[in-house]
Amino acid sequence: MNLNSKIFGTAYIVLSAIMMNAQSSTSKLPGDPTLPSTKANLEKLVSYDKGNFKYKVEDYFARPKASQFKISPDGKFLSYKEKDKDSKNHVYVKELGTGKITKAIVEKDDLIKAYGWLNKNRLFYTQDKGGNENIHLYAADTDGSNLKDLTPFDGITLGSIIPIKDTDFVVVTMNKNNKQIFEPYKVNFVTGEITQLYENKDANSPIDDYIFDKDGNLRGYTILENGLTTKTYYKDLQTGKFNLIKSTDWSDTFSIVRFNDNSKNKGEAYVVTNLDSDKAKIVLYDLKKNAVIKEVYSNPVYDVSSISVAGKNRNYELDYVSYNGVKGETVPVSKFYKEIDDKLKSQFGDKEFGIVSSDDNNDKLLVVVGSDKLYGTYYEYDTKTKQTKLLYNLMPQLKEEDMAEMRPIEFKSRDGLTIRGYITLPKAALEGKKVPLIVNPHGGPQGIRDDWGFNPESQLFASRGYATLQVNFRISGGYGKEFQKAGYKQIGRKAMDDVEDGVKYAISQGWVDKDKIAIYGGSHGGYATLMGLIKTPDLYACGVDYVGVSNIFTFFESFPEYWKPYKEMVKQIWYDLDNPEEAKIAKEVSPVFQIDKIKKPLFVVQGANDPRVNINESDQIVKAMRAKGFEVPYMVKYDEGHGFGKEPNRIEFYKSMLGFFAENFNKAK
Repeated sequence: MNLNSKIFGTAYIVLSAIMMNAQSSTSKLPGDPTLPSTKANLEKLVSYDKGNFKYKVEDYFARPKASQFKISPDGKFLSYKEKDKDSKNHVYVKELGTGKITKAIVEKDDLIKAYGWLNKNRLFYTQDKGGNENIHLYAADTDGSNLKDLTPFDGITLGSIIPIKDTDFVVVTMNKNNKQIFEPYKVNFVTGEITQLYENKDANSPIDDYIFDKDGNLRGYTILENGLTTKTYYKDLQTGKFNLIKSTDWSDTFSIVRFNDNSKNKGEAYVVTNLDSDKAKIVLYDLKKNAVIKEVYSNPVYDVSSISVAGKNRNYELDYVSYNGVKGETVPVSKFYKEIDDKLKSQFGDKEFGIVSSDDNNDKLLVVVGSDKLYGTYYEYDTKTKQTKLLYNLMPQLKEEDMAEMRPIEFKSRDGLTIRGYITLPKAALEGKKVPLIVNPHGGPQGIRDDWGFNPESQLFASRGYATLQVNFRISGGYGKEFQKAGYKQIGRKAMDDVEDGVKYAISQGWVDKDKIAIYGGSHGGYATLMGLIKTPDLYACGVDYVGVSNIFTFFESFPEYWKPYKEMVKQIWYDLDNPEEAKIAKEVSPVFQIDKIKKPLFVVQGANDPRVNINESDQIVKAMRAKGFEVPYMVKYDEGHGFGKEPNRIEFYKSMLGFFAENFNKAK
């Protein structure tokens, strides 16, 4: 089981008039509304980013004019998001035969998150309120009519969405009856009628995953027993009884991806497992016999966990296996996909490409092509004529020849582990000049890793002449379970050593001006920023903490309800605060207790409605730093959560951060 998929997930100020409102008004705002910096102070920060730059922040972080193209199941319509003058991204539907375009879904105050087709006549989308992650599922006809909230309950969040093909039903999981645990419901997406399918009764050992077949039948589930043991049950189709087939430690993987409907054996499924190996692999498994049939694919260096399976028109055959290596890798399996793969490779060379949408008959495919220097371009591929046609360039203003190279790196940690990652190098670095460096630790931290591809942040920094270092430190996902386990109870310690060793490696290669190094990250990366300024105070010129943890104790106390079943896991990954020795370590690696070691400038950024890293985490560090006489710019957005999703907020954030870096690099030697 991947804990990250369960609880962590992929990371401004209010007007001064609001800040000066009466007590009755400010008291309703999350956190301490007296702390955020004034608009004038943040605008002053922005002003330090001076220069004759070819590209602006908006070139990288204004959303594309159109995006998220999808083909309807019958192939007659094309849906997409299109941005209006107010930066709202509405969903439109184009009838391909006539060219008629209809606005189907209107984005108002809150962002439309995911959207897609339920059938040829109806669309779904998901939405929360101001980033609070209380996500609801909505459905509407292609002309915008018959709009329904399919999960119309206060305070709930959506777990999963499984459309049932060729019906008017979707299976969803949500925490309606108990905020800590999720239960499955069958919802008629036309009428809105809801039927609960199964009860999740034991909050101490809850069902934490439901396994449905393509027809929406519950065929299995996993129970998280006492927060540490995963038990997988499979339904005997003759007796209807759910039988235990596997009991594993929470940190091991035995995950049913989907049933193999290409086989006559109803108990045959594709399973991701690392029970007899370090690296996760794909196997065919007989759930009734509780035995491996054969290995489908494995890799000696990287975890493999993704597959793509055809629909009914090709009898659900396996098309390909994919995984993240140095770059994204796809291994063709079916004859149908091998022909597509060969054609696209011949056309797009070493760029990455992937199928993101298809009609039910696979006559038309939508393919997105990208690279470290190409944000993304949509092509339409006709499987009958085998011809590609350019559909849309998402970021035409960003020219490939101007973008920086994202180079894979590999080095040894101080205790001998092989550490991998990436460095994005501006042209000056390639020409032999030592450049400023932004160290960018990823979030998570467990189970997450940085990947190769277009990174708007790194490219923005490169446009200012800065390199960006991304280290997949121990505890990162994708490199096997032992590498991930090597980081357990090492957050803020050896995980930070790996980041520091990556910086030393970059300096040794002659790329970096050692006096102009900054650290910036979001979520765990924000925590790592604070710990970097504490652990190696002379290494960094400054740091930016974006929705980061500052106090492990209050972080644990503020978990949202639906994280609480996983608290025992978190104790094994971070620290067990009930154990005096580990609580002592947790205090030593909680930045708020170590602020006397911070000597370099800090910029803090927070979404007020963040349910993962509560605003109190940022408020604490800002108060503590200011109490010791540090001027800490603090940006809070009261309509955001765990990272900024709204375009104006994102642009303001990046402009301020660039100014902060410029100011402090200019002060460096």
